[in-house]
Amino acid sequence: MVKYQARVTFIGPMVSEFLDHNILVLFGNEAPEELREFAVIHDGNELLAPLKVGDTISLDGAKFPVLAVGNVSNDNLANLGHLVLKFNGETSIEMPGDVCLVNKEIPEIKIGTQLIIEG
Repeated sequence: MVKYQARVTFIGPMVSEFLDHNILVLFGNEAPEELREFAVIHDGNELLAPLKVGDTISLDGAKFPVLAVGNVSNDNLANLGHLVLKFNGETSIEMPGDVCLVNKEIPEIKIGTQLIIEG
């Protein structure tokens, strides 16, 4: 079941610095200007079912199993289109908005990159 889908519409100038640390910060189109600098902005708008451990997040077809979900991640995604994806292989979160994924190479993020969350 597809729970959420979006396409990248803007990439902040500091995104590469976060990607160097295996972190991808996502926000919907309504993100405030001060957050756009380090965020990937997308056009997703409806979370159809909660994100949970065992789901898969795909970036242009590259699949990343979800290992841990922070307790505010679903609210952030539903209300702001906001996710903090950490490609760290961890099964526990550091911050309540984190979503931990398997640690493997992240594909190039570009305008038009498709994000799909499936459960």
